[in-house]
Amino acid sequence: MSSHFAGKSAIVTGAGSGIGAELSRALTAVGAVVVCADLDLDAATAVAGPIGARAVRLDVTDAGAVRALVEEVEPDLMFNNAGITFGGETEDLTLDQWNAIIDVNIRGVVHGVAAAYPLMVRRGHGQIVNTASMGGLMAAGLITSYVMTKHAVVGLSLALRSEAASKGVGVTVVCPAAVDTPILDKGHLGRFHGRDYYLKGQGVKQPLPADVFAGQVLEAVAADKAMLVTPVQARVAWRLGRFFPGFVQRSSIRFVDKQRRWQAQRALSAR
Repeated sequence: MSSHFAGKSAIVTGAGSGIGAELSRALTAVGAVVVCADLDLDAATAVAGPIGARAVRLDVTDAGAVRALVEEVEPDLMFNNAGITFGGETEDLTLDQWNAIIDVNIRGVVHGVAAAYPLMVRRGHGQIVNTASMGGLMAAGLITSYVMTKHAVVGLSLALRSEAASKGVGVTVVCPAAVDTPILDKGHLGRFHGRDYYLKGQGVKQPLPADVFAGQVLEAVAADKAMLVTPVQARVAWRLGRFFPGFVQRSSIRFVDKQRRWQAQRALSAR
């Protein structure tokens, strides 16, 4: 696999922590020249320094800034990974929060694609890798805004792949279940408890280690796979949803109701 990445330039957005950080480490380990891009420059620098990568501050909602970085680096690999989440009752979301998650999770990916894809088409090679989620394949309440954005990323990626294949450009979308990153504990509204929600919803006790996931992503990219769905429980659930959508929807309703009761009990016990 290392020969596939050796000497290739890569931009990783959201590289200051979590999946982005581990992707950056995995890429440098197989010989890629990595630019760690993050809104938090200190975090990006902390990741980039020990692995000999370059750190830059990048706001993925700024299309001009994304384009300028892509034009400077001319990446062989563009990892559109930056993302945020909100969890809780949808009626508690403000319009500003809706706009924020759309700007980062959808427009942030669009900005990366709009900047990198034409360049790759002109060269006749390249790979775009978009980080989605199991939330982009299956719908569950209490993370409704996140699910919306990740469905958009999956649709964008699969449609673009069918267009890009004849032009020598690969497109891969990655759809993990819960990965052990700080995002599991962020964006909570009201009583919502993200880590518990994601693990119980997927029937697992521990999230997937981020470094393990990063290794799986590079394997998928090297094989030019259209989609990575991981771990095995996620693949089973996804296939079940495709064949029995009504059953899965009913199960989702029951799960959301259980989460509400659990959150209420947790709030009472914390008093």
